[in-house]
Amino acid sequence: MKQLLHSQILGEGTPLLILHGFLGMSDNWKTLGNKYSRKGMQVHLIDQRNHGKSFWSDTFNYEVMADDLEYYMEHHKLQDAIVMGHSMGGKTAMQFACTRPGKVRKLIVADIAPKFYPPHHQEILGALKSLPLDEFESRSDADEYLSRRIKDWGTRQFLLKNLSWEEDGTLGFKCNLKVLDEKYEEIGEAIATGYSYDGPTLFLRGDRSEYISPADTDEIQKHFPKATVSTIDNAGHWLHAENPKQYFDVSMNFIGEGQ
Repeated sequence: MKQLLHSQILGEGTPLLILHGFLGMSDNWKTLGNKYSRKGMQVHLIDQRNHGKSFWSDTFNYEVMADDLEYYMEHHKLQDAIVMGHSMGGKTAMQFACTRPGKVRKLIVADIAPKFYPPHHQEILGALKSLPLDEFESRSDADEYLSRRIKDWGTRQFLLKNLSWEEDGTLGFKCNLKVLDEKYEEIGEAIATGYSYDGPTLFLRGDRSEYISPADTDEIQKHFPKATVSTIDNAGHWLHAENPKQYFDVSMNFIGEGQ
């Protein structure tokens, strides 16, 4: 039996589906989501499987995450939508557009290319797995413990959003950390050879990020022949959080007035 992804739905108008990245959740996009909704869009901030408030599953790959999105659209009676995804969510969005092109009006991919990425989050996953959650009396305790291995404050705050208080008064993970760790290599998988989407496509990259390089242009064009690549200034991989104004302006220019 199919399960429905959790979402927050903001506004009315043209459907805009937003997919977060690895270890993220829909809450990460709330501020930008509200801005898009004020431009005449019905914004769907979606928690992907094993993340946020969505269901947990031992199966985790881009094929099933694209299936999840199709079922979500069917449930909400959406014929087509503008689909935006960041990082892992960008790969899900690409997979979905390539396999269900008629359901995607426009595609926006934030700081990820269709290529293979080798595993590179082992330190973060190791740090999260090491947290003795039953010993913490506050979230600040967890932050202090995590700071021994992850020095960047912003990265820690992003990761700590995955913690929530359980009924027994201890902290637990919102995300399915066990499966995300076991299936982590799936996150780096490339979009399959031969898959393509011929609709309007925008790739956004952070100028301080190494996720999309000039050398990736040919691979992008092979899968997305109508794609353009724009750079967000003063931003790394979390470009939508680091320069939200430019991210919003560039993406809205692509979406267009009246959609």
